[in-house]
Amino acid sequence: MSRRTGRNEIQCGSVFLAVADVYRPRLEWLATRWSPFVTDIVAQRRDPDGFAALKTAAGTLWGTPVWRRAAYQIALMVIGKGGGMRDITTGDCLQLRHIEVSVLRKAPTSRTLFYTLLKDLGNVPPDAPATLRSVSTYAGQSSAEELVDRYHVQCRPVRDLFVEYLNERRPALDYNTFEDLSRTLVARFWADLEHHHPGIDSLRLSPETAAAWKERIRTKTVRRRAADGQIVESTAPRLNPGTLLTAVRAFYLDLATWAAAEPARWGPWVAPCPVRDSDITPRKHNRRVKARADQRTRERMPTLPVVLRTAELLLRQARERLVAFRDAPLGARFTVKGEAFTKPRASNSGLEPTLATDGSGRRRYLVADENRAFWVWAAIEFFRHTGARIEEMLEISHHSIVHYTLPTTGEVVPLLQIAPSKTDEERLLLVSPELADVLSAMVTRVRDADGTVPLVAAYDQGERRWNPPLPLLFQWCSAGQNRPVSAQTIRKALGETLAASGLTDAAGDPLNYQPHDFRRIFVTDAILSGLPPHIAQVICGHKTITTTMGYKAAYPTQAIEAHRAFLARRRGQRPAEEYRTPTSAEWDAFLGHFERRKLSVGICARAFGTSCIHEHACFSELRLEASQFRRPDCWGLVKAGAVGSRPRRQVAHGPGRESGGRPGFPDGLSGSCAASARGSARWEGRASPRRDRRPVWA
Repeated sequence: MSRRTGRNEIQCGSVFLAVADVYRPRLEWLATRWSPFVTDIVAQRRDPDGFAALKTAAGTLWGTPVWRRAAYQIALMVIGKGGGMRDITTGDCLQLRHIEVSVLRKAPTSRTLFYTLLKDLGNVPPDAPATLRSVSTYAGQSSAEELVDRYHVQCRPVRDLFVEYLNERRPALDYNTFEDLSRTLVARFWADLEHHHPGIDSLRLSPETAAAWKERIRTKTVRRRAADGQIVESTAPRLNPGTLLTAVRAFYLDLATWAAAEPARWGPWVAPCPVRDSDITPRKHNRRVKARADQRTRERMPTLPVVLRTAELLLRQARERLVAFRDAPLGARFTVKGEAFTKPRASNSGLEPTLATDGSGRRRYLVADENRAFWVWAAIEFFRHTGARIEEMLEISHHSIVHYTLPTTGEVVPLLQIAPSKTDEERLLLVSPELADVLSAMVTRVRDADGTVPLVAAYDQGERRWNPPLPLLFQWCSAGQNRPVSAQTIRKALGETLAASGLTDAAGDPLNYQPHDFRRIFVTDAILSGLPPHIAQVICGHKTITTTMGYKAAYPTQAIEAHRAFLARRRGQRPAEEYRTPTSAEWDAFLGHFERRKLSVGICARAFGTSCIHEHACFSELRLEASQFRRPDCWGLVKAGAVGSRPRRQVAHGPGRESGGRPGFPDGLSGSCAASARGSARWEGRASPRRDRRPVWA
């Protein structure tokens, strides 16, 4: 027996001893060993009922390599932790996932299906994460202590003050605002002061210290990666320093106000506010923000049809590629619109292959491409018909589509319920026929074979918590798991659509869209189309009509309409003959008039059909003064000599290719040739002792 063969037999025997529960090895060791018999032995000897329930929960995934991998992972936890499937905890699942990420070279998200199956069986508590995918990213909410300690405040009493202040403000704030407030007060205010003034321990700032801090926050450090991979830092002006100043001023004023009720707790920290009221006058800043937003809306509003057509084109092309990909046999080559692809011979997951190789050898994930193309098209249509925020769109579920019977006519109309988001107020929107088509396509796409929409749990990025499972419309299936479409996916797909459209802004750079741009375009188009602003306020869910009017781009409609009415009145007072359509002969005579004149713009303002002393002034009326010091070769040669030969040939042959058949062209050339001859004769006979002059018009 060779040494290698003996080692393999020992490892195989060790695995089966662990399966028999003779000993319990560590999960790190088990994760690197694979045996196709482990799952069946554990299912037969250790927990038959549990694996039978697992088979039922798998549904159509049972028997596929994805399901076999999930069952094998569950069997490993049974071997390493002991007990049965019901004894597996959330911590065991997190530990196995962490081990696979650190030990295995590749740990794709398809290896998290085992957790989803256990959660469907009820083995995981209800408050546990809905999925193991990106658990480190979706870490949940942080306490005030954790938020403050991120920035390593040196002065302990000031650190405790910030913790108390944030805890006092927490009940009235959503988590995003709460986290941003901690970042403003601790990082951008106090940590900055400690960095520039080591040892500072009081909120009472000197005028010099306060002025220096206010000057520093007007700029920010921007880090960009250069072409060589180096990180380059640069300083750029901060767009809204008034927000930081307002938060700091509110902090000082809150301490002064609370000290009246609790002097022992807040009194020692009361100090003069370093931010004066004049420092945060928002009028000028608000005007600049409004001007930038209006210009952005005016620039993007005309391009919306182009973006929509591009999204429809990309979706149609992606579907054609996907249909050809699925129809092709494994390992075959196929061509779609001139592009050659090769389908793989098999899939690592055992499911239908999702990628192909193009002619250059690059992998193309055709299923993912079609998914992104569909969902960005649906998002653009949803945005432009509803004006909803992106977080509101992603929370739309099958339950959001309701019906309402009009009390007057009895007609049933569809309504769309928008869940509370930013303003904590729900609202109902009328579903237009175009939006109904989009919603119907989405429902048809996400339905299961039994006609139901799967329940998926989405992560609320604003509140940092998992929402309960809902039949969300923005979801897709990946590696056997139904997942919600993320905001990052929508933004990435929107960028791909804009890149394919070839649109550019006024500076020539590629045009970019943000999801909120569609909301501003919706409000602007609705109000310009005659929708009352207070109705637009209700549709958008704004608390005040001032916010709604701030979304509307400023078009000087009244000035434009008044000017057009003035032009119409002035035109009505003129004779109708002046505005009739000219005949062909009149139009040719009009063009010939300007050929005969040979005048540039602004020389003469006489009306058409009248005589002018400047007729052919460039040649016939040019008076060249003689000079005993310098001969004006540029005028003598160019204006008198060089113009002579070619125009005479053109006059002899008539208006041909060079004249373009323009009326009046031969007459103009005849006059120019005659003026050229007179100018040459005048030049040869001139003699003047006066000072050299430039040619003048007679």
